[in-house]
Amino acid sequence: MAGPTVTTLPPAAEADVTAAAFRDGMAALACAVSIVTTDGARGAHGFTASAVCSVSDTPPTLLVCINRATSAHPHVLDHGVMAVNVLHRGQSALSDAFASRSRPMAERFAAATWRRGRTGAPLLDGALVSFDCRVSEVRDVATHTIVIARVIDMVVRHDCARPGLIWFNRAYGHPVTP
Repeated sequence: MAGPTVTTLPPAAEADVTAAAFRDGMAALACAVSIVTTDGARGAHGFTASAVCSVSDTPPTLLVCINRATSAHPHVLDHGVMAVNVLHRGQSALSDAFASRSRPMAERFAAATWRRGRTGAPLLDGALVSFDCRVSEVRDVATHTIVIARVIDMVVRHDCARPGLIWFNRAYGHPVTP
């Protein structure tokens, strides 16, 4: 029995997608919005992320893509811990605060209430879920670092009836719930 057929495009075709066109295409991909945080010897740092996904449930593992230009990037790697705090639709202003390159970290964290997770990473009170993680693998790809992290603990907010905050077509939205 033959295996799958793999087709490789010629090099010229690979160069036909510009960065701007790619960003336009990715705008059509709805993503959950999270605030990724870390704390350790270099202090508390965080950023807004939409590139987060599950890798495995055995053991529980997440993947987060971090732009290397993000100020929190070196701190996540140095501390080796992070929390992925999944936001609900009422938290778009907090998402904006953590996405801002001009706001100091202390001001970003002052905009909400936090507590320490088992790893020491800040967990957002009121997040839909907070995954407390220890970094297990790191790989640089193009402009980003792919961080694979083992979930050590998690806090799920069962009392929140608000839908999750999503990013779609360069704007906030939320899923429609029945």
